[in-house]
Amino acid sequence: MIILGVDPGSHATGFGAIATGPVVRMLGGGVIRTKTAAPLPERLLTIHDRLAEAIEEHRPDVVAVENLFNAKNARSSLILGHARGVILLVGARAGCEVAEYAPREVKKALTGNGAAQKEQVRFMVMRLLNLKSEPALDQSDALAVALAHAGRRGTSRRFGQSEE
Repeated sequence: MIILGVDPGSHATGFGAIATGPVVRMLGGGVIRTKTAAPLPERLLTIHDRLAEAIEEHRPDVVAVENLFNAKNARSSLILGHARGVILLVGARAGCEVAEYAPREVKKALTGNGAAQKEQVRFMVMRLLNLKSEPALDQSDALAVALAHAGRRGTSRRFGQSEE
């Protein structure tokens, strides 16, 4: 099974693909960065197009997306909701199963602590996938969502080499 994890953001959206065959491994990923000064519709289009490319490249069975958390203010939550909507649409339009996970659930699945810091999550992602170099925090968060989904589905067998 191939799982594409996504960590939504209107300026930086992380994504990471894993395969859960006999050995769980990273297939690829990155961070979709939008122009800070660009209008929201343009940023959403960038997220749509780049994520559609990632889905085309990795052909996931599942797109696992991190749910909204309580942002600093209502406007931030609303904008993040727009980005999540685009991500959910891209996954559904590609015919993928779409799963959603709360940030605390993802952190707890990887570290045992629902309040873990991003660096702790990245450390566990690197260990579980045997990564040699540190991915960007947004990408490691996305990989964490994919790993949490794999664990929830019972598809995790053994962790191994990435294709980085």
